[in-house]
Amino acid sequence: MPQILEGSTSVVVLVVVAAALVAAGLFILFRIRRKPKDKEMRRRLSVNLHGRLGDATITEVQDDTIFYSYSVGGVTYTASQDIAQLRARVPNELEKLIGPASLKYTPRNPANSIIVCEEWSGLRAKPSAEA
Repeated sequence: MPQILEGSTSVVVLVVVAAALVAAGLFILFRIRRKPKDKEMRRRLSVNLHGRLGDATITEVQDDTIFYSYSVGGVTYTASQDIAQLRARVPNELEKLIGPASLKYTPRNPANSIIVCEEWSGLRAKPSAEA
């Protein structure tokens, strides 16, 4: 009788260990496989936290995209940023954004830049002509 109990106990232990390993694997898999919009938000927040300030010129605004250019170390960059997730941080009258702005870029990769994020904005909306 004790051998039967020992055998079933080891089977139960193996099943519990296997279930724990499967659960840990699924947790890691889903944690690594983030949604693209979550990856973009993390990128923006990282640039905001570690980036340097610079001057940019917003050249065009189309739908939910801001197009801008800037220079770092004598190299001119042309970039765009999707602002669909950041509509609450952007004025409604997008055409007023065209012109000078501030940006943040990563020092090791100046092409990685932002004009606006969840915690910061380099937008300089022009005041309305109404007086």
